Amino acid sequence: MLLVGNLGSGEIAPPVPQGAAAGYCAALDRALPASVLGRARHDPSPASPYTAAWGGSARTVLRCGIARPDYLDADPLASAPEVNGVQWGMSQDGAGGYRFVTTLRKAYVEVSVPKGAYPNYADPLPTLSDVIRATVPAGL
Repeated sequence: MLLVGNLGSGEIAPPVPQGAAAGYCAALDRALPASVLGRARHDPSPASPYTAAWGGSARTVLRCGIARPDYLDADPLASAPEVNGVQWGMSQDGAGGYRFVTTLRKAYVEVSVPKGAYPNYADPLPTLSDVIRATVPAGL
């Protein structure tokens, strides 16, 4: 549901969460804010309750219900900031931006933040963490 990245206006393939994760992701979609740090929500195409985006050409994109990323296998909590009660694994996106994925939640939520989208690459995490904490239960 959450994918943040410098994805322009191109299409974003929505994830296909299974079981209870689909319900958590749909609840998250309904609770997501209309704006993040002054950037309006403009959802990607095709429309899906599992993806959301904010901003223009440097879009913050959220995808919910993604498969567990391999980079979490290395040492997932070594560089995983906790923001408002939500633990995030992180990796660089290869273009100067970052990808954040929730850990220890019943659905994996990815937020991609492109280079230059915010003064600090982690700026959107507090707002999104609050909504994730309220809609996607902790646990694996």
